Amino acid sequence: MYPELLSIRTPQFLRSILPPELVVQAYGAMIVLGVLAVYFFTAPRVKKFGMSKDDLSNMIFYTFIAAFVGGKVFYYLQEPGLYIAQPSKMFRNMGSGFVFYGSLIFAVPMIIYFLRKKKIPIRAFLDVLAYVGPIVHSFGRMGCLLAGCCYGKVCDNVLGITFRNELSKAPLDQPLYPTQIFDIIVNLITLSLLFYMNKRKSFDGQLFLIYIVLYAIGRSIVEIFRGDAERGFVLGFLSHSQLIALVLIGISAFFWIRWNRTPLA
Repeated sequence: MYPELLSIRTPQFLRSILPPELVVQAYGAMIVLGVLAVYFFTAPRVKKFGMSKDDLSNMIFYTFIAAFVGGKVFYYLQEPGLYIAQPSKMFRNMGSGFVFYGSLIFAVPMIIYFLRKKKIPIRAFLDVLAYVGPIVHSFGRMGCLLAGCCYGKVCDNVLGITFRNELSKAPLDQPLYPTQIFDIIVNLITLSLLFYMNKRKSFDGQLFLIYIVLYAIGRSIVEIFRGDAERGFVLGFLSHSQLIALVLIGISAFFWIRWNRTPLA
């Protein structure tokens, strides 16, 4: 695909402090677009909580940092021995190599901390943020498709896509399952169901739990077609993401039962 969207030669007078070329990476560009989409989607919906645009901007900024750190930490934990033996690898290619569940697990506590600080109802606000995950994640997976990461196994049917750009992270010149597109479809289906359930929810926080469960199920299915074995496995057959998905489904079931005791007024 197109790991690099744009390359600009650095003016001569700036080359002492900047590299010869400034490159716009596809993955990073898609994440930026995703964050912008989230802002414009969320801004009109947080007014009912008394949150200003500045507050929203601050929350998105700090949550983005938490998500970045979480995604990298979980990525390193896939092969901890490698990074303990060669710590310098942790600082190379900081713009690539993330685990979505790591980003999610780090981002949610940051959001809750911010909401408590602003005295905003957490569960009701989480229902607004339920839409954020599918939106930003879809943009992120488009970045994965362009960069060639999170690729699928070899595919011998019409679904296969082939990467030929030498900068792609995927194996070249062989048809692979389009797992990035599969994940986008999972997110879009989840987003559609959230809109459908918006007027039908029975307790605050329900939409957020629906998002977690639906994505966990969809992601576990997509993992079957993934071909990037370095993402790690448990017991030799269960990927790290599938294990995390099972844990999150269990946690969601616990909160569903607990929160359902206080239905909407």
